[in-house]
Amino acid sequence: MDWVERTARLRQWTRSGTRAPHKPLLFLYALSRFQQDADDEVRYSAVEEDLRGLLAEYGPGNRTTPAYPFHHLVSDGVWEVRTERGPGSPGTGVRELRATGATGRLTPELRAALRREPSLLPRIARVLLDLNFPPSLHGELCEAVGLELEVAETAPLSAARRQRDRRMREMVLTAYEYRCAFCGYDGRIGAVPVGLEAAHVRWWAFDGPDEVENGLCLCSLHHKLFDKGVLGLGPGHRILVSQSFVGHSTAAREHVVTLSGRPLIGPQPGAGPVADAHRSWHTTQVFHGSPRPATTV
Repeated sequence: MDWVERTARLRQWTRSGTRAPHKPLLFLYALSRFQQDADDEVRYSAVEEDLRGLLAEYGPGNRTTPAYPFHHLVSDGVWEVRTERGPGSPGTGVRELRATGATGRLTPELRAALRREPSLLPRIARVLLDLNFPPSLHGELCEAVGLELEVAETAPLSAARRQRDRRMREMVLTAYEYRCAFCGYDGRIGAVPVGLEAAHVRWWAFDGPDEVENGLCLCSLHHKLFDKGVLGLGPGHRILVSQSFVGHSTAAREHVVTLSGRPLIGPQPGAGPVADAHRSWHTTQVFHGSPRPATTV
């Protein structure tokens, strides 16, 4: 059984690029618990708040219960659920999962495979990260679930994976003349730009193309905030700042809050601006909450 391929084919509800990272987040959490204790079962009532926090921070804006992946991941053959009555999940109801003392863990077959082949765990984790989240969030997400990925990946992740276009970064940075499209930062060491990155508007994991029309040149700070849904793009290519963002320092106001309503810096004439379809995807699938009113200068 190829566990990496099975991971790549998790059944997730999807329509028109809708994000549904519920199962991947639970799977990553379960891998972390396996690292801590290979035979430990996680009681739903004990981990409910952990899972709810992960969904709130790394899921789309619409809230869903952690009971959903706890029950449905069973159907993918990598997770099992037991209650006080025996094997099997009682369903997706939060009350039922709590009342029956539901516990879950990786299936015996997968646990055995992970013991036999230590490099399998980071390979599975890498698939979950690559197919569901942008690279800017991978390290942070591993820390959030307590997952250590020190073992190097040694095999291809999936035969079905698309190949990235290595020219993407250079094309996007050139289009925006090596300036952050949000704040204008343009730092260099000699001739080498530092702290500037090519951000995908529609994430590559969700069929976002490696094209200028799906890219923004952003500084490292604004790239992370864009991928976390703090920042977004509104009509007329003006910057959105989430009302959910809280920052009282001068730095938070100057670098985040005051961006609300500002037009993007770039791209240069002749380079295609962000396509409306990609901008709309980010607004519905990544941006959190409602935008703040435009800042008056």
